[in-house]
Amino acid sequence: MIPGKIIYLKRIKNKFKVWAAERNGNIICLDTHYTNNVAREILKKGIIYEFKDYEIKEEVKIENHRIDFVLKKGKEILPLEVKSCTLLSGEIAMFPDAITLRGKKHLEILAENNGAILFIVHHPDVKYFLPDFHTDPLFSETLWRLRMKIIIKAISIKWNKNENFEFIRELKIPWHVYEKEGKDKGSYIIYGELKKEIYLKIGGLGEIFFKKGHYLYIGSSMNSLSSRIKRHLRKKKKLRWHIDYLIHYLENIKPIPIRASEFLECSISKEIEKISDGFIKNFGSSDCRCKSHLYFLKENPFKDEKFLNILLKYRIDRLKKFI
Repeated sequence: MIPGKIIYLKRIKNKFKVWAAERNGNIICLDTHYTNNVAREILKKGIIYEFKDYEIKEEVKIENHRIDFVLKKGKEILPLEVKSCTLLSGEIAMFPDAITLRGKKHLEILAENNGAILFIVHHPDVKYFLPDFHTDPLFSETLWRLRMKIIIKAISIKWNKNENFEFIRELKIPWHVYEKEGKDKGSYIIYGELKKEIYLKIGGLGEIFFKKGHYLYIGSSMNSLSSRIKRHLRKKKKLRWHIDYLIHYLENIKPIPIRASEFLECSISKEIEKISDGFIKNFGSSDCRCKSHLYFLKENPFKDEKFLNILLKYRIDRLKKFI
């Protein structure tokens, strides 16, 4: 949902609710309440073999947690949790798009009760599903670890403007890609906003003038990515990297990990340079041939489709080569 995109509204009395957005000519359902309706129809039609011929009971409590469905066949009981997935690029979809401790707990409850989970991807072109180990490594590791105790299914569907959907396909889950790429190493982008212009002395670079605006810093750690990012964000620390001098003056800071088995820092930096409005020469790039690893942007990059496409390229699209 960025400026210029088509969104679909549904009138509710005298108000409007966004139920979907358009992307590359396809409608992506954003209203998670629709997802259980989809699951109910999929279950009734017996489209997924493992869930066929069950009696359907909705919204059942197990261990004080609400589970979307409980499927019954004689004495057999199968708890089923349903998740809506809208994070995708090309043929690959990933879940979740935000950290979900509740989702992790659901996985543990399902494993204890011989349950199942169904991911519904709202795009017809998707063929593969993976946990989003960039965004929520804990949920991803839990899903992988419990994959033999939980029935894990993912499907893609296609929506039309009349709020009707059609089943497209069951998706493959290439666990070997997660096992290779989901480790705690790779690159990262740190976003921050500078609310006023300042002069700062940056290590050996000397005094530098920083314009008011938005900044993107690119770094990497091929040993412990999470620890490196946490260190950057700590208020009390020894000033070691160039970003350590600047980060205390930035606001609305957002770290963006890109977990990968490959060293991508310089490649990502060159992509960011193309969409930036300037850079701080030699900042964070003293050990490589890049002009800089800190870039300035006049506008918020999260409202720029070019920046979002860079994130999708390195977080999702590059995984296709490992499939």
